[in-house]
Amino acid sequence: MAYPIENKLVIGVASSALFDLSESDEIYRREGVEAYRLHQEHKLDTPFGKGVAFPFIKRLLGINKAFPEQQPVEVVLLSRNSPETGLRIFRSVAHYGLDISRAAFMAGGSPHPYIPAFNASLFLTANEADVRDAIDANYPAGLVLPSKVFDDEFDSELRVAFDFDGVIADDESESVFKRNYDVGEFQAHELSRREVPHQPGLLANLFRQLDALRRLEEERLAQEPGYRKIVRMAIVTARNAPAHERMVTTLKSWGVTPDQAFLLGGMEKSRILDVLRPHIYFDDQIGHLRSEAGNISMVHIPFGIANRRTA
Repeated sequence: MAYPIENKLVIGVASSALFDLSESDEIYRREGVEAYRLHQEHKLDTPFGKGVAFPFIKRLLGINKAFPEQQPVEVVLLSRNSPETGLRIFRSVAHYGLDISRAAFMAGGSPHPYIPAFNASLFLTANEADVRDAIDANYPAGLVLPSKVFDDEFDSELRVAFDFDGVIADDESESVFKRNYDVGEFQAHELSRREVPHQPGLLANLFRQLDALRRLEEERLAQEPGYRKIVRMAIVTARNAPAHERMVTTLKSWGVTPDQAFLLGGMEKSRILDVLRPHIYFDDQIGHLRSEAGNISMVHIPFGIANRRTA
């Protein structure tokens, strides 16, 4: 029996994250709504190009093919388009063979209020205002950043990488560091609380649900030694020893285990990301969201002290 949506890993994705809408957006900005509508009508059977989140979404949906009875993943379109202009989006979905059937078309409005209604653990969009509004409402949302889209058809693995502080966990420790930018003070703070788990961050639930998929695959692997795992989870953090102990305490208290963890001690994260090649990477600090080739899908989580807005 398929999982009810309450038990699924649900991702809400805007068309601006899933597809390349640069041409359409330019027409909308330059010529207005009616020209945009006519453009979509004229191009109805021309699929959009792949967007920044496409490789991540395609591989995530691939988990349902590996577990057809459970169908543990759902992707929902949350779009500012109208149902009429959204026709091309769903035809593009069909063109690429993506198993997406649920959607909210808001006809110009923000879809972020419907994140909890769809039980989404993440909303991905290229609209910064929608991300800010979602996070202000304490909903999990991320801004996809422009990048070259590289989708290796022969790479069926899904590699998801996370920063720790301000993403999986809250920004308590980051706040301590930002107070004086004192590494010694930060390390002392974390050592004194090494047995105290962090409070969850915005993407903690996403991390837990990906871990549930990882465990589902581990069970399958135990029964079928030839099974090839899909999900690989990594943490890429500026922490290093001994501050890593509190991170381990936190993950252990949640009952989750990453496949890999990189403790960089302030080293450039791009050095690791360019080797790891995640299909998506989440970080709360915009300065960490870069790679040498510019072909890694980066998502900014503008949460906490690192992104505090001033009047």
